[in-house]
Amino acid sequence: MEEAQIYARLGEVFHDVFDDDSIRVAPDLSAKDVDGWDSLTHIRLILTVEKAFKIRFSTAEVGKLQKVGDLVELIKSRV
Repeated sequence: MEEAQIYARLGEVFHDVFDDDSIRVAPDLSAKDVDGWDSLTHIRLILTVEKAFKIRFSTAEVGKLQKVGDLVELIKSRV
């Protein structure tokens, strides 16, 4: 799966989880940039990403994520 495809699918996930179609998924996007991105929403986001890409992340992997670019790299390593 190419990086552009990952970003496109992540865009759909972000729009669904945050119920906000104005979010533009970019490598430097982080929780501080999105209204409502708190710890509970983060869990929902990760679970939705796992389901969308049919992969699983460890707690340690999720704990290291700082921005969307990190998430994309992690997804690329799994698909």
